Amino acid sequence: MSASVQDHVVVIHRWRAEYVDYAAVLDHTVHRVSYVTTEVGRARVPDLAAGVEIVANTDDLAAVRRAVSALAERHGPPRRIVALKEDDLLTAAALRAEWDCEGTRPDEALRFLDKLVMADVVGARGLAVPPLAAVDSADEVRAFAGKHGWPVIVKPRIGSSSDGVARLEGPSDADGIDFTGRPMLAQVYNPHPIYHVDGVYLDGRLAAFRASRYVNTCLAFRTGDYLGSVEEDSPAIVSAVGAAAERFVAAFDTDPLVFHLELFVAPAVGTGEPECTFLEVGARVGGSEIPFLWREVHGYDLMAAALRLQLGEPLDSPVLTNGEVAGWLLVPSPARRPCRITEVTPLSGQVPGLYAEALLGRGEVLPLADAYYEHVGGRFRFRGTTSRTVEEAIQVAAADFRISAEPVGDVA
Repeated sequence: MSASVQDHVVVIHRWRAEYVDYAAVLDHTVHRVSYVTTEVGRARVPDLAAGVEIVANTDDLAAVRRAVSALAERHGPPRRIVALKEDDLLTAAALRAEWDCEGTRPDEALRFLDKLVMADVVGARGLAVPPLAAVDSADEVRAFAGKHGWPVIVKPRIGSSSDGVARLEGPSDADGIDFTGRPMLAQVYNPHPIYHVDGVYLDGRLAAFRASRYVNTCLAFRTGDYLGSVEEDSPAIVSAVGAAAERFVAAFDTDPLVFHLELFVAPAVGTGEPECTFLEVGARVGGSEIPFLWREVHGYDLMAAALRLQLGEPLDSPVLTNGEVAGWLLVPSPARRPCRITEVTPLSGQVPGLYAEALLGRGEVLPLADAYYEHVGGRFRFRGTTSRTVEEAIQVAAADFRISAEPVGDVA
């Protein structure tokens, strides 16, 4: 890394699953590497960590601030502060400013976190964004809909995993929105399929990317539907989505960048191309099973690349080693978390194309943890030769999987 030997690096971490192997990128015998983590994430901290501080929530700036101060007393001021989970990026940026560390600061981070700001960045380049506006009352939502029509999407300006997002069908629905907790925005509803594009932007171009279509929606997953994703194999759609993604990402003048972009894709009309409209973008690796699919199917570690960028290291142009189509499926929690699994039916070997599953066994507890897409009823990964076969496998798995649970007390 671009820090001196024995420089202190602080990692803000919350995952239980192995989304990233910190020690594979950052030599814990050469540098003092300490961690701020949760009880749920503690098991994934490398044994060679110089120090560990436990907090209830890693997006609690005050708590993480105290933890970093305690680590600094023992190991010296941090030279780098690393965070890879979307909800921890602003915390890390604020602490970098406080400790005068290199890396992304709050103003830069907000361009990839505040959905109103990022839409303004893209719209300023003359690119397609849905009509949207900041709102702080039901009356302002109704005024927005009076101009643009119903339905309307209302959501927090900063947030992940569709937390706090609502689709409003008419004027009375606006009365059910809580505007007191965080800044909100209203956005015109777009009925077209949502795609996500994941990859690396390097030297002014998309050096590597995969375009995927959601099967169901992130919002529907919040209300009990399964959520899937399948990589697109239509050359026309991939070409249009890739070209649009490159324009959208270029608008942020951040190079190099590991990114997760979401956009609406309207079908081509006549001899035209599919029309792509910006939804949102993050300066981070996509969640759910995306890091695993990139490592296991495409032979490239997106998380390692994102970690290297935060450590100030250069990126080589990525090479994807496999042309297979990949996909994933999330099944929601079978009961309010935390809950204890009472029955589960593994699908390994039962569904063609399903190559990996992450399940809890009977008696294990699904925790009330903040990594929302990690701690679910079931996570499944697929590979195949076409988008159609992978999507069919996702639908079969979603129909066949069975899991049940019973609520338990407030446990980690």
